[in-house]
Amino acid sequence: MKRILFAIGWLSCFALTAGAQTSSDWTQWGGPNGNFKVEAKGLATAWPETGPRQLWSRDLGDGYSSISVEKDVLYTMYRKGEQDVVIALSAKTGKTLWEYAYDAPFTNTKQYNLEQGPGPRATPIIAGDWVFAVGATSKFHCLEKKTGKVVWKYDLYTDLQGFQRPRGYTITPVAWKNMVIVPVGAPGAAFIAFNQKDGAIVWKKHDFKLSYASPILIKVDGQDQLVAFMNEGPVGIDPNDGASLWSYPHQNSTETNASTPVWGDDNLLFGSSAYDGGSFVLKLTRTGNKTTVQEIWAHKLMRMHFGNVIRLGDTVYGTSGDFGPTPLIAVDIKTGQILWRDRSVAKAELLYTGDRFIALDEDGHLLMATPTPTGLKMQAKVEVLKTNAWTPPTLVGATLYVRDRKTIMALDLK
Repeated sequence: MKRILFAIGWLSCFALTAGAQTSSDWTQWGGPNGNFKVEAKGLATAWPETGPRQLWSRDLGDGYSSISVEKDVLYTMYRKGEQDVVIALSAKTGKTLWEYAYDAPFTNTKQYNLEQGPGPRATPIIAGDWVFAVGATSKFHCLEKKTGKVVWKYDLYTDLQGFQRPRGYTITPVAWKNMVIVPVGAPGAAFIAFNQKDGAIVWKKHDFKLSYASPILIKVDGQDQLVAFMNEGPVGIDPNDGASLWSYPHQNSTETNASTPVWGDDNLLFGSSAYDGGSFVLKLTRTGNKTTVQEIWAHKLMRMHFGNVIRLGDTVYGTSGDFGPTPLIAVDIKTGQILWRDRSVAKAELLYTGDRFIALDEDGHLLMATPTPTGLKMQAKVEVLKTNAWTPPTLVGATLYVRDRKTIMALDLK
């Protein structure tokens, strides 16, 4: 009987634990589907006053790179002195598995604005046997994901004449087939596709200048497209050969297009920038070999700075504003109507799972809240970090990974 009871208890615990897991790794910017939405089962619907149980926490150097995950290994970047560092950590313990540090001095300090820290800001991505990472000074590396050994590398500025931005390089690469595509902003090489295995240039095209936003892959009426929010506005290109498909003008006074666009199955593309930029929705339609672009609406009532936006149904959500208050705003994607504002949320990075947001605001508060047609239903809010928490959280199974400019930690949301 004791053995039977023990077995029943063990199986119950196993079932509860297994119910909170998924097989989805987080290998790219925006998670499994690139939209900051992820499936997870068995998550708690409330937290104690102290917040979710902390599994581990450790010091990490400066930087805003988000956290990629594959098979119990985390990958991110940080700054150490005049070096940028790509690091692999155990997802279970936070211990360093390997790290690769390289010299990355800001040699022309007049060209850079380091007021909010030196970065790095881009996120390492995982494809095949490799990790691809770009640092703040544009040094681009392909590393073996198991060892951190350099496979090949480029300096996007000095080797390829890339366009240099005041906040440094911030854009996360995109893996496509056997290539990795990187916005560079060089003359005749706004985008460059490299062979993942050896770094050979497959194609390079266009003269668009860089902004700060990371690109996304979408499908327009059956055609794969890479959408990038460049300095002059969003553009669509064919990821296979770099051919230009469409463009749309959208600038602001500070040349800060920094928030990743959002795509929907209804062929609506949402984009937004802060300052005097505002938001827009475009309808993309593919007829024959041509993509047509129709502006559905545009206004300046929602202005995304660098935070992410999530679309649920016909509503997009994001914390809007540059300086001063940055409330969470809900906008009807088809009309541009502001549905509600919630000023209890500071500037925050969002992810969505189940029926709720898990958000990390810039002051280090972790929030759990459910959006409703009339407002936000807050379930929990607790401080977990301290300094400029501008990095989107990463959720794999029931474990949430968060960081600020000093600390990285894992939290159990079961």
